[in-house]
Amino acid sequence: MSFTKTISTEEEMLALGAAIARACTPGMTIGLHGDLGAGKTVFCRGFLRALGHEGNVKSPTYTLVEPYELASGFVYHFDLYRLSHPDELSFIGLDDYLTKDSIALIEWPEQGKGVLPALDIVCHISIDGDQRAVRFEGATPVGDQALAGSAKAR
Repeated sequence: MSFTKTISTEEEMLALGAAIARACTPGMTIGLHGDLGAGKTVFCRGFLRALGHEGNVKSPTYTLVEPYELASGFVYHFDLYRLSHPDELSFIGLDDYLTKDSIALIEWPEQGKGVLPALDIVCHISIDGDQRAVRFEGATPVGDQALAGSAKAR
């Protein structure tokens, strides 16, 4: 399953993140591709707020991972932009984060190529003037199912 959506405002990106969040289940990994400033962290903010997070959501560019303990379980927000080599993920205990009970949002997943597990959903955000073209692809059956489920909310 795949779809593309044109986003014109930050509120629309937040709503898209929320729609995807409501269709996701624990154990999923979502990879977010896009240039700096494309809206990856805004998407994550909408995702996390839909699951009950009320505080700030900042890009974990310098910490690599930001954990969120929510009523529905853990969501881990990764930003691999500053990763020098994929093997560095073993130093932060990647396997401890990617469990069947948590959801992982991974910005810049290409930086972890060869070390990250298969992504369930792949998101590509392209900047087109003041708008964003957001393309989602289900990469596993569970990812396809989540994207199909999100269709009702978007």
